[in-house]
Amino acid sequence: MKQLAIALLLLAQPVNAQSDQMKEGMDLLSEGTRLLLEGLLNEMDPMLQELRDALGNLNAYHPPEVLPNGDIIIRRRTPLPPPVEGNSEGEEIEL
Repeated sequence: MKQLAIALLLLAQPVNAQSDQMKEGMDLLSEGTRLLLEGLLNEMDPMLQELRDALGNLNAYHPPEVLPNGDIIIRRRTPLPPPVEGNSEGEEIEL
């Protein structure tokens, strides 16, 4: 009986070593993934900031509407003032 216990202990040693190696490998994989995602985020941050600035405040618009003919309308929540005819100096605008 004692010999069986010793044999089982000897057989269990490699399993523990493999388990430790597996855990270490998973930790390294997790760390590598974290570093990769951080690098991508740092690289994309300026582009995302430009996009945010270009879009402005999206709350100023109603959700898009699709008309029966397929046209898509995006209405402002508060309409713009009507355009002024001509320019401020009263001169014609040459196109």
